Amino acid sequence: MKNSIRVRTEQKAEVTEVKMLIRHPMETGLRKDSKTGELVPAHFITEVVCKHNDADVFTAYWGIAVSKNPFLSFTLDEVKPGDVLAISWQDNKGGSDSVVVDI
Repeated sequence: MKNSIRVRTEQKAEVTEVKMLIRHPMETGLRKDSKTGELVPAHFITEVVCKHNDADVFTAYWGIAVSKNPFLSFTLDEVKPGDVLAISWQDNKGGSDSVVVDI
C-alpha cells in the first residue's frame, strides 16, 4: 500500500510536533460483511516504527483495537533544520509502507 502515510511537522518552542495519518482499513476480523454474512478477514497494522536521523524514536505494536486510518501525534526534542524522520509500518498480511521526510 504505497503512499499511505501522510506526515506534517511543526516547530513549537523547543519541540517539534509530528502528526501523521496512515491510510489503512484496520479490519478486526470480527465484522460481518453486510451482503454475505461472512466475517471480513482481519487486516490490521501490527508495527509502526519511527526513526529520527537513524536513531530509534519508538516502535508501536498495534492490534485490532486501532481504528481505520489511524492518526498518531508525538513531539521530538533537539530537532535541527535538515534532520530526517523515517516512519514505516507493517501489517498482519505482509503489507508495508514507509516514508522519509525532511524536518
